[in-house]
Amino acid sequence: MSPEEKLSVLKQRIIELLPDDVHISGVEFEGPELVLYTEDTQRFVDDGALVRMLAKELKKRISVRPSGNILMEPEKASKVIHEIIPEEGGIKDIYFDMDKAEAIIEAEKPGLVIGTHGATLREVAKIIGWRPNVIRAPPIESAIIKSIRRYLRDESDFRRDFLKKVGRRIYRDKMINDDWLRVTALGGCREVGRNAFLLSTPETRVLIDCGVSVGSEGMPYLYVPEVSPISNLDAVVITHAHLDHSGLVPLLFLYGYDGPIYTTQPTRDLMALLLLDYIEVAAREGKKIPYKSAMIRDAIRHTIPLKYGEVTDISPDVKLTFYNAGHILGSAIAYFHLGNGSGAHNIAFTGDIKYERTFLFEPAFNAFPRLDTLVIESTYGGVNDEQPTRREAERNLKEEIERTIKRGGKVIIPAFAVGRSQEVMIALEGMQLEVPVYLDGMIWEATSVHTAYPEYMNRSLKNSIFMGDNPFLSDIFVQVDDADKRKGVIEEKEPSIILATSGMLNGGPVLEYLKGLASDERNMLIFVGYQAEGTLGRRIQKGWNEIQLSDDGKMKNIKIKMDIRTVDGFSGHSDRNQLLEYVKGIRTLPSKVICMHGEYSKCIALASGIHKKFNIETTAPMNLETLRLV
Repeated sequence: MSPEEKLSVLKQRIIELLPDDVHISGVEFEGPELVLYTEDTQRFVDDGALVRMLAKELKKRISVRPSGNILMEPEKASKVIHEIIPEEGGIKDIYFDMDKAEAIIEAEKPGLVIGTHGATLREVAKIIGWRPNVIRAPPIESAIIKSIRRYLRDESDFRRDFLKKVGRRIYRDKMINDDWLRVTALGGCREVGRNAFLLSTPETRVLIDCGVSVGSEGMPYLYVPEVSPISNLDAVVITHAHLDHSGLVPLLFLYGYDGPIYTTQPTRDLMALLLLDYIEVAAREGKKIPYKSAMIRDAIRHTIPLKYGEVTDISPDVKLTFYNAGHILGSAIAYFHLGNGSGAHNIAFTGDIKYERTFLFEPAFNAFPRLDTLVIESTYGGVNDEQPTRREAERNLKEEIERTIKRGGKVIIPAFAVGRSQEVMIALEGMQLEVPVYLDGMIWEATSVHTAYPEYMNRSLKNSIFMGDNPFLSDIFVQVDDADKRKGVIEEKEPSIILATSGMLNGGPVLEYLKGLASDERNMLIFVGYQAEGTLGRRIQKGWNEIQLSDDGKMKNIKIKMDIRTVDGFSGHSDRNQLLEYVKGIRTLPSKVICMHGEYSKCIALASGIHKKFNIETTAPMNLETLRLV
């Protein structure tokens, strides 16, 4: 049966299921959703059970949208919204999501915008046709989020056609009745970096992550027969925004991919931020740029954001669900349900996980309904890899900082812009240190993205932000956004704390601080994150006391006389005990565990430890190995 015939059957069934006075003007597959177009949108709003009933009966994700003919022009609709909604509501921005036919209203006081029992919004919806969606305005404006929204609005025609094309591909008839499942390691096995895996069934091919090795610029094996041609991939799934998982996504479009990228909305925004910075830094340092910014925009317009817990069809025989990974904002465990009935197989790719409640996030999810195969990270999977708790890390960091401040020195903390920086910011804000904390690099922009998605953070931090007590807005934080300010911070005589990118010293403004402050014994460099082999951070951590850095186009010898310290416990990765506890906490233990994303010895050590503790079949594959699971 063709997609058009399926839609015709579905439309007839929907008409039979709906009350006689509710009319639909069209039904369409758009991405993973079955979309109903109607002029009676308010009936669906007033009776939420209608959508739930249809979803249950049809076994599809249902979305209801206003018919195009009742949608007011966005400019006129904005004026109407401002006229109806009281000024005290504090509208900060209005933008229109063409995919969902929603008018999204950012406001300081959402309650005043919604009105008593939703009366104000109903009045707005009746006039403009768009479905109003009120969200709390983020306390820090994000340039990247604003840019993405504007771009997607400009690309609305492309998005509409793209989602229809994806929907027809997802709901095509299954062509092959054979049952098998294979996982091919394309990168990230017995190493940290260039994460990429291919999930294959007779019907479907899904690429999970597509990262770069930050230390060596290594690429995944995208040219092997299992992946070629890339244009035949059904889907790309990105677990989180860090470059070792997303850094080469735009390259796929250069190679001919034209399908969907599934990820969470925060990951989409942070990925764009990090990718743009990646090519900008590469250009500045005279390195080969793997793709242009146009390819990043192409990736963004092909992205289909999913929320945690949403079960989503991504092909005729594969369903995807994202769960919280606890690693960085929007990071997700990708859980796949493949096939049907007794031949079904469930496999989860953890990406990077943190199985501990941190200053930012709840622990990684492991209450899967059923799990046959687990693909788990091994960054700290070694026998002796034990990390302090967040509270212990906070105490240790405070001791080192206070020691440095007492002797009149400055503290440099190299940190990843996304994740580690925000964890350290929360810790520093709670220490009540009477010195400024300078934020340099992408940290401020990455933090603004965090404040836009408080619902992805742990309960207490989310509530604090909603109640207006936002630790990210503390007076101790000072943004550094140009070379003159940076020079001023370096030359300033008073003690201070400098939180700057990049986390592994492989570029970014932190190198300027290193050049200016490394020779002073009063100062201190504190590592709070993983330092990969081949990076400058790992060399200094190992004890190098002299390095070479570029200064005005010339190489300059830098003597390192400052204190070097490592404060463990701020990592977004689980240590060995947490990884073992994570596996132990799965309701029904998986029958197979695949260990990846760790140095050679760590992957093997974790695989051995899991096998001994739980008597589960384990493996630590090498890159280019293919494992048959069914």
